[in-house]
Amino acid sequence: MSDRAALLKGIRVWLVLFVVCLVLSGATAFPLVHELRWTESALAALHVPDHLPGLTDWISRVRDGLDTADSDYPFLLYGTDWLAFAHIVIAVAFYGPYRDPVRNIWVVEFGMIACAGIIPLALVCGPIRGIPFWWSLIGMSFGVFGVVPLYVVRKKIKRLESLGSPALAA
Repeated sequence: MSDRAALLKGIRVWLVLFVVCLVLSGATAFPLVHELRWTESALAALHVPDHLPGLTDWISRVRDGLDTADSDYPFLLYGTDWLAFAHIVIAVAFYGPYRDPVRNIWVVEFGMIACAGIIPLALVCGPIRGIPFWWSLIGMSFGVFGVVPLYVVRKKIKRLESLGSPALAA
């Protein structure tokens, strides 16, 4: 396998991993009410409240809020549907670098900027919305973990670019 083919394969594997994670994280925004009920039950079955009462209290509070929103104000959950949709749309954009990484490196760089933007968003909006700091850290981790595959992909694309510009094999 040539250097070019190996780089292209590596780029595509990392992009697929990133896209799958992006779609899965977005898809979890659709069934929030059911997920929180399931999470609360699973935590209780695992006796987590005995060891991490703060976590289980927070999960219960969030579940109570979602139950209230679902029964009294279901239109509020429409916002999380749009969140899920946005994840899927952003994931589709990564088809560009999958097809032609050098030409579409900007999509990868855009993704890296978006990952970096998660941190100030969580630091500013978390306290405004009454989110515990430790939960904001979990939110920030999506940006930290998300940027890793994109950084690897960007480095590989730069190496691919330095090899020259022959047409990429499909």
